[in-house]
Amino acid sequence: MMNNPLLKEWNTPFGTPPFHLIETIHFKPAVEKAIKSASEEIKVITDNNQPPDFENTIASLDRAGETLGRITSILFNLNSADTNKSLQKVAQEVSPLLTRFSNDITLNEKLFERIKIVFESKDTLRLNTEQKILTERKFRNFILGGAALKDEERIRFRTISEELSTLSLKFEENVLEETNSFELHITDKEDLAGLPESLIEMASMEAERRKKEGWIFTLHFPSYVPFMQYSERRGLREKMLKAYSSRAFRANDFDNSQNAIKIANFRLEIAKMLGFSTFAEMILGDRMADTPEKVEKFQEELYQASKPAALRDFERIRSFAESLGHTGAIERYDWAYYSEKLKKKLYDIDDEILKPYFSLEKVETAVLGLATILYGIRFIRNITIPVYHPEVKTFEVYDYEGTFLSILYIDYHPRAGKNGGAWMTSYRDQKNENGNEVRPLISIVANFTRPSETRPSLLSFNELTTLLHEFGHSLHAMLTKCTYESLSGTNVAHDFVELPSQFMENFAFEKEWLDTWASHYLSGEKIPAEIIGKIKEASTFNEGYSCYRQLGFGFLDMAWHTITRPVDTNISDFESVAMAKTELFPPIVGLNMSSSFGHIFGGGYAAGYYGYKWAEVLDADAFSYFTETGIFNKETAAAFRKNILEKGGTDKPHDLYLRFRGKEPSIDALLIRSGLK
Repeated sequence: MMNNPLLKEWNTPFGTPPFHLIETIHFKPAVEKAIKSASEEIKVITDNNQPPDFENTIASLDRAGETLGRITSILFNLNSADTNKSLQKVAQEVSPLLTRFSNDITLNEKLFERIKIVFESKDTLRLNTEQKILTERKFRNFILGGAALKDEERIRFRTISEELSTLSLKFEENVLEETNSFELHITDKEDLAGLPESLIEMASMEAERRKKEGWIFTLHFPSYVPFMQYSERRGLREKMLKAYSSRAFRANDFDNSQNAIKIANFRLEIAKMLGFSTFAEMILGDRMADTPEKVEKFQEELYQASKPAALRDFERIRSFAESLGHTGAIERYDWAYYSEKLKKKLYDIDDEILKPYFSLEKVETAVLGLATILYGIRFIRNITIPVYHPEVKTFEVYDYEGTFLSILYIDYHPRAGKNGGAWMTSYRDQKNENGNEVRPLISIVANFTRPSETRPSLLSFNELTTLLHEFGHSLHAMLTKCTYESLSGTNVAHDFVELPSQFMENFAFEKEWLDTWASHYLSGEKIPAEIIGKIKEASTFNEGYSCYRQLGFGFLDMAWHTITRPVDTNISDFESVAMAKTELFPPIVGLNMSSSFGHIFGGGYAAGYYGYKWAEVLDADAFSYFTETGIFNKETAAAFRKNILEKGGTDKPHDLYLRFRGKEPSIDALLIRSGLK
């Protein structure tokens, strides 16, 4: 045990994880030891003879289990970004132990009694806003953790919550397995018709890597998305779409149909046990939209606003496809192809025109540099910090006056052991312990186009906005100035967390920013003003349909989490009903969204997917303030930093936003930006 690096002091730059020393076998014994230590820390709180107060109960609880948190953040981050079968096995073994420990805390009657006393006297204890919010949050977490349950209910609560923790992991594992197991192997050059050179070269390298002739296309985004946009082979597009949209829904060992239903039903059972009528009602209590009714009203308002535009977009693509000789219905696998063609015709712009101006190297410099322009922060590359994979880059981050802020890890490209999509995560959150400032360790993980033998990594416009999005999350996590870890950085209400990330995406459409860096990777020629104009013009292209589609996912999420009795129908029927009002395509048997909907069944977005659209209202409104005052205006940026990025969850999101903006957010800014108004 003494040789377990996870349990030692880390003699690394800035106390970063010693990835070079950590092996899979270290995790389970380290977690078991750390649970013991954390349990002792909890015992110190419950055995305290002093009357419960904020410091000896709430703050002490927030500090408890630091070593355990450190270890599990490494385990679960690796399980998402660089996993393998043995690591997945450890995650499955450790998950119930952690849930059991978490239950031991929230079901600890002596501890709950102390928290309750502090909570009930919070208004007379002279607490500041941050302390009051932390007290309320701890109390709410205990209530949701079953603290007020009777004995027999507690046993059932423990069983379900342990089961849920392993089911969610299994759900993600199945999606990853299904994503990795599919390949479209092409040997006839004719079948590459319409595909861009860069994609063909990537597919050739993939075939070589797999020791096969020809070209291999996969379900990873840098391969899948452009294939659907450009392939002239309709039958192959159909094959790709069906493979992608039936992941974990193929009646094999990796099928998630039952997992999704079990997760939804267990969540309902827990909610009812705790006195709520639905899981959504239980979850939304501390959000900006704090009831299912508010979420439904918001989604309905957006639905009505986007419906005419969505139908118009659909009809426009349908008649355009017809003009090119397409007959019959527009199928789901036709949409990206004809959309891309029409966009090219209308605006003379597509990813292949834009990519040469977005080499990853330049994009990285520009995105990091944007934070320097706005907030004065600096990034210094450090190659001595240990990393979990050779492709991961590390930066030291400093404030304008030289204060150390954070370490930033960036991991750009797809691998077999990496979940799809992109995300921001942390290895250590910020806190201030008795004047001792602990700064965060933040990581961005993505699945962007790899460099090839003849080209550097050239990003699509969507990959550019994705990097800006995740970088926005990382700024929220790196600039935070809070006292307590539970409230720092991105530990905020779920429908507020997407504001900083979506806010950053706006810069991708701004000439003033693109002009400063976007240039052709071969000629060095600056991106022409005409192209930037077209990016802006095309920004509302198909936006009605896009909003409609996103709302469909939101409706599906709320359907799963507003059930009032267990689901006993099959997953396909359930989904069809939930998404019917946003469905524009003929149904295809064998496709299913829920079976791979990792956000709600594997991640933390259950009853929260609406938050992306909710935050879009905030980000459109916030950015309109920047466009009024100047997109690089230092005072506006300082106000955004001070009132939003630094505050974490230390105040109510609505109040933070009002302090920044000076007025209520309006849905109008989003409708105008999206071309819906």
